[in-house]
Amino acid sequence: MPTTQIFYASSLYGTATLAAAIDSGCFAPADRRLLLVANNAATPETSPSLDTMPGFERLRGRFDGVLSWNETVAPFHPGGWSPRRDDVPLWERYLRMLWDLGDDRVELAVESLQVTPALSIAQIFPDAPLDVYADGLMSYGPTRNRIDPLVGGRVRRLFHLDLVPGLEPLLLAEFGVEARVVPAEAFTKVVADLSDAASPGPYEEGAALLLGQYLAALGILTPQEEEDLHLRMVRGAVARGHRRIVFKPHPTAPASWTRALEREAASLDAELTVLDQPLLAEVLYLRLRPALVAGCFSTALFTASTFYGIPAARVGTEQLLERLTPYQNSNRIPVTITDAVLPELADLGRGVAGPLSVPEGLSGLVNAVGYAMQAQIRPDLREAAETYLAAHLTPRTLRYFKRRRLTALGLPGGIPVPRHAAVRRVVRKARRLKRAARG
Repeated sequence: MPTTQIFYASSLYGTATLAAAIDSGCFAPADRRLLLVANNAATPETSPSLDTMPGFERLRGRFDGVLSWNETVAPFHPGGWSPRRDDVPLWERYLRMLWDLGDDRVELAVESLQVTPALSIAQIFPDAPLDVYADGLMSYGPTRNRIDPLVGGRVRRLFHLDLVPGLEPLLLAEFGVEARVVPAEAFTKVVADLSDAASPGPYEEGAALLLGQYLAALGILTPQEEEDLHLRMVRGAVARGHRRIVFKPHPTAPASWTRALEREAASLDAELTVLDQPLLAEVLYLRLRPALVAGCFSTALFTASTFYGIPAARVGTEQLLERLTPYQNSNRIPVTITDAVLPELADLGRGVAGPLSVPEGLSGLVNAVGYAMQAQIRPDLREAAETYLAAHLTPRTLRYFKRRRLTALGLPGGIPVPRHAAVRRVVRKARRLKRAARG
């Protein structure tokens, strides 16, 4: 029976990771390989799809065809649609006809299995074995939602880049999924190919590169707070002695933000260039050869440090650790790792930051935060969380936890519960109600 592998991707970064995995032999040979692309922007009609971005043609040759999930489920938004359970057989029959799959054995490789569209695709092909490839720093955090065992039990492997050397992903580990590293040299080779395809631009080497993320769109910061965060990046870079600054904005960020940055740079006697090309940050590392990369908690900070040896610094992570809600917010682990590993831009000595140094105890911290985030999904991490908190809870590490969360879970560092029997009964009842509300 012929085998067709379908690779789902929603970003050029993810497609580059897939290409590196394919080049490294992570996937067995197949009769056909199809790339299924989705544009998950809030308004897909006004945002470029990844298969139209510069450099995509250099990746296309690894696939026998390119499919569009947006066109398949139109007029529904790809991030908000999922099949009704009773309609799954109809959808599988329809997609086999639409994509000319016939009776082929289908294998799936998807990103972000916890949410649509990846979860919807996995549900539509209920017999297809699954591989998952990691979405940057998110892979180090626990699975954000409880996944149906009929889906999670089909996952064979989690492919991820070794962004933080020695740190093991928590994602999908509750299903015993094997974590496999995509070789760094394969990824950097793919990026070099993309760089060769990029159009010429004002790529003067040695500037400080600032990365925008548009956290206001996620409801984490207000637009004004995020603009202030970017202004702090500019001031921090200038304070470190940089007079040439390049800002890479998020594609959907307001243009008014860049104008404010230009005014700030001019007032500090610095030259600021705003990039308007939708290029991967890793491509810019090759083109710009920046002396410093600064941002909030972007995965690109770690590709800079780990893969390209470029000094990286963080800005604003302490504020984000306080503002992320609920505690289970899936951005918590990326922010925690960034805060724990990278130096704060304002704390650097004049000049450049040092090489990436992974602190001792990082794995214990991630396990403890992961348990506090998803105690029901990962109860096996409780002992590790208790051990870490008992030995390492200080005013510095307390920023990664919430007292109320530690109290609710009965972990070290929580608020002591009074010994009076009536009070303990009230606390136990509150905990039961909270667990029942979470389902």
